[in-house]
Amino acid sequence: MKSAVETLNPTRVRLTVEVPFEELKDSLDAAYKKINQQVTVKGFRKGKIPARVIDQRFGRGAVLEEAVNDALPKFYTEAVNEAEVNPLGQPEVDITELKDGELLAFTAEVDIRPTIEIPDYSGIEVTVDAVEVTDEDIEKSVEQLRERFASTSTVERAAQDGDVVTIDLEAKVDGEVLPDGVADGVSYTIGSGELLDGIDEAVKGLEAGGEATFTSQLKGGSAEGKDAEVTVKVTTVAARELPELDDEFAQMASEFDTLDELKADSRKRLENMKQFDQATQAQERVLDELLKLVEVPMPEKLLEDEINTRKHNLEHHQLGQMGIDLAKYLELQGKTEEEFLAETKEQAEKGIKTQFILDELVNKEKLDVSREELTEHLFRRAASSGMSPDQFAQAVAQGGQVPMLVGEVARGKALAVVVEAAKVVDTNGEVVDLSDDEDEVEAAAEAVEAVTGEAEVSEDK
Repeated sequence: MKSAVETLNPTRVRLTVEVPFEELKDSLDAAYKKINQQVTVKGFRKGKIPARVIDQRFGRGAVLEEAVNDALPKFYTEAVNEAEVNPLGQPEVDITELKDGELLAFTAEVDIRPTIEIPDYSGIEVTVDAVEVTDEDIEKSVEQLRERFASTSTVERAAQDGDVVTIDLEAKVDGEVLPDGVADGVSYTIGSGELLDGIDEAVKGLEAGGEATFTSQLKGGSAEGKDAEVTVKVTTVAARELPELDDEFAQMASEFDTLDELKADSRKRLENMKQFDQATQAQERVLDELLKLVEVPMPEKLLEDEINTRKHNLEHHQLGQMGIDLAKYLELQGKTEEEFLAETKEQAEKGIKTQFILDELVNKEKLDVSREELTEHLFRRAASSGMSPDQFAQAVAQGGQVPMLVGEVARGKALAVVVEAAKVVDTNGEVVDLSDDEDEVEAAAEAVEAVTGEAEVSEDK
């Protein structure tokens, strides 16, 4: 076999391959064997039909086609290895010559991983939000806990803000009751904003047995988006009673003996949450600065595939589960299709660029992924997918996705290296030290996943 490589641009090459016919012998034998198992010829046992009979009855061309299809992947891989290129995705193959008994020639165009130079990144500096927990934050946290332990009791008075009412609803459009426009026994907290616009004003002031009619735009169902005439009838009114904020409440709602201990724990938890948010913010902003430093040629076919993948996943998975189509989604978002496609392209470019740069950093810094790091990452991915670790690990292994998980952890480690080298200060001018964060690699991996999205830039040979 002879091969040559031609660089079409920084991200695409054309391989030209010539294969002497004798090198197709194994594939020709395999083609005759396969056809033998698929056809029947009178006078011959299945699988024992001579090659000359197959040529006569089914044509030599069918055999050659089967042999070439079998041989192409092998010779393409050999050409890739000889050229020492890193292909991305599947090649576009064109058979340029096929002479029976003499020669097979073909070309293969394919995107390749571009050569990237990583500059000095130690000068990166970013500013993040300071970790500040106020007394107001503590009070809000404790109040939310208090709300969870609220009790209700039926009252004989008009409904008011904060009350829990039981209501019956009937919605009409153009004077006709909708098939899905009737609901009885609905529990609703006045002021929560969880049902229809205008319902709070309609039920406030009503006692049990009272009813009112109001107009509201429907948020779902068969007449979603249309204005409906809604009749609401109140069947019961219940007042919510919050427990007293005292040591007894702390003992009921937590493992602490006093309200002060509960508040101290709330402060600590809020600080931990804000520290995690601060670390995530630092990683995202450091990554943005790193992307500005590096020029990355963009493979056009890879970019097109990534855009299509993101669009497909949005339409057929996320929006499909919500029961809306892309047009409705764009309407709700207030975007045109052109704006959506421009944003998707920008996100896809950023995701591909991030993978290229961090993969190059993995090689440059000689970063390895330990079994412990991979296991921790697998546990987190399993939790986010709603599967048990064993189920997720089995699905990953069966899908051949272990290298993908290793890549995710490795990129997280690469970003963590850059973050440690960067100067991170908060809005108070204080230097933020993230080097002691035990979950830094996992958090960095999450930050990378948020940018790179669903698709994985893979090398195919």
